[in-house]
Amino acid sequence: MRLRLCTWNVNSVRLRAEQVARFVDEQAPDVLCLQEIKCQEAEFPRQAFIDMGLPHIKIAGQKGWHGVAIASRLPFEEVAPLDVCREGHARCVSAKVAGVEIQNFYIPAGGDIPDREINPKFDHKLDFYEKLTAEMAKRDPKAPLAIVGDLNVAPGEFDVWSHKQMSKIVSHTPIELDAFAKLMASGQFTDLVREAIPDPQKLFSWWSYRAADFRASNRGLRLDHVLISPGLREAAFRSGAAAARVHDDVREWERPSDHAPVSADFEL
Repeated sequence: MRLRLCTWNVNSVRLRAEQVARFVDEQAPDVLCLQEIKCQEAEFPRQAFIDMGLPHIKIAGQKGWHGVAIASRLPFEEVAPLDVCREGHARCVSAKVAGVEIQNFYIPAGGDIPDREINPKFDHKLDFYEKLTAEMAKRDPKAPLAIVGDLNVAPGEFDVWSHKQMSKIVSHTPIELDAFAKLMASGQFTDLVREAIPDPQKLFSWWSYRAADFRASNRGLRLDHVLISPGLREAAFRSGAAAARVHDDVREWERPSDHAPVSADFEL
């Protein structure tokens, strides 16, 4: 069977339920992982997702900020969410679908100053990565696992509009790239989107709202990821190549999120 897994920082699920419905209609995800839903569980537009054909829903909500959810065409098996957020924010929700464990994250952005001594937000971001990396090091790499979501790091030279200019800006600083690399190594993860669309092609999933025309300025970052364990590689490459992409056309829609959805297909 084909399992299409999508991740999207939707930047308010209630504001963008119609856009989500359009995306689901056009791309037919089996599992849709959302970040920054910006609502509590009782406020989530559950019926809209049932109407989309995604009736199985897990939500970690929070008043006003953060919040993550997983909506699925297929039923869930329970998986414990990873307790790696020291602030207790709603930043992780987990489920197992068709035998694949999915950990959906909204990792802290980290504020503006890339110094953990003077910026508590940046320290929190690095602490989050350190705790997650320690958890992944305990895992059996043969178990099918996908870490998805807005991980708030653009890890490669071609994942930012200007490697030189962004190297001092939060999301692409050397200390963040090192934290991301340690996470990748801890679980022997594969960056599936980059396997499908290799360097040196520039690839972004986020563009600032400040640009009147995001394509013209194209000052983007690749912050949204699908990372898979060795236990999921065979399913990802069964056709001979990875099938993953950034749906940047969605960023052109009316009143868009500043993030575009990312999808990956697996043959289970």
